[in-house]
Amino acid sequence: MSDEKGRQALTSYDTRLTARRVLDELKKCGITHIVWLADGETRFMHEAMMSQHELTLVPVCREGEAIAVAAGLMLGGKEAMVLHQNTGFFESGDSVRGVALDLQLPMLIMLGYRGWRHDAPMTDSAGIFTEPILDTWGIKHYLVESDEDVEKISIGYKEAHETNKPVAILIGTECE
Repeated sequence: MSDEKGRQALTSYDTRLTARRVLDELKKCGITHIVWLADGETRFMHEAMMSQHELTLVPVCREGEAIAVAAGLMLGGKEAMVLHQNTGFFESGDSVRGVALDLQLPMLIMLGYRGWRHDAPMTDSAGIFTEPILDTWGIKHYLVESDEDVEKISIGYKEAHETNKPVAILIGTECE
């Protein structure tokens, strides 16, 4: 069972999301570099990212730098993606507009979905504003809440490359 945005009903599957499964899916897509800023919503990936060597981690100081750094890597022939919190996405808006959208880059942007509440109304403005902002900018987005949803990363990656536009993956839960 799913709602109008394609979100699965919580009762129909295992609700665990593991960082290892997310990283395996990124590798399957051919991602070579993760440009990221550690924070409360994306820390779920830190230990798993640090324990592997196939993906190069590129830390940044501000989220606004992440889009430009990933774009430079992409223009240099690498498969880069961005990982940060949705509030950081708000901060990076000018880079999203001026670089990812204007240059028509097929960029995967993975966002820790601060404020997302699967089974209750959202009260945090970060969660409330995330999808409307993505929709306004014409950025397709997919919600990932469990290992069963992880294939949406590949779907988003493929769509980004077919449309030459960024696609967002919203991580709606903490990974284990």
